[in-house]
Amino acid sequence: MTHTTIHPAWVRIFHWVNAAAAVVMCLSGWQVYDASPIFKAIRFPAAITLGGWLGGALLWHFAAMWILAANFSGYLAIGIMTGRLRTKFFPLRFRAIVNDLAAAMRGTLSHDDLSRYNAVQKLAYLFVLADIAVLVLSGLAIWKPVQLPLLRLLMGGFDNARVVHFVAMSALVAFLAIHVVMVALVPRSLLTMIRGR
Repeated sequence: MTHTTIHPAWVRIFHWVNAAAAVVMCLSGWQVYDASPIFKAIRFPAAITLGGWLGGALLWHFAAMWILAANFSGYLAIGIMTGRLRTKFFPLRFRAIVNDLAAAMRGTLSHDDLSRYNAVQKLAYLFVLADIAVLVLSGLAIWKPVQLPLLRLLMGGFDNARVVHFVAMSALVAFLAIHVVMVALVPRSLLTMIRGR
């Protein structure tokens, strides 16, 4: 009996590297944020931050930043060249999103064929790709505001770039939380991302 590969090795490698880098970025970013909070009411407990202090957090953040940016760029490049992004995420129609979302809310959305994404999955994955791009760009605007004045301007200035970065990070954390819940509900999907089928 032959098994069809759902996720080729390159997809699985990029997925897990991206997941690890995103977690390190969030945990170290929360430590950086606590050193100069944007919203006074929002602080992150030391137990869920990484780095121990501002300097240590920045070292972790910058190290993971390069991994995330390179990994994300590589995934997009190979995905476009192989046609995987086009075939996996498109077409995406509004009616299909509404229908699949309604089925998911009723608990009747089928997960029989893990090789095909439903419309809600397509939308979620396209959203997170766009969100990571915004995270990288806003992060660059914060890191090099003088060297990248156009990017800083597009973000609405340095202070606004920090808000954009925070909101994009919050959206990524929300995606990760929902993603983990969905994997718990359909554990076979985790196996496909580990062994490819």
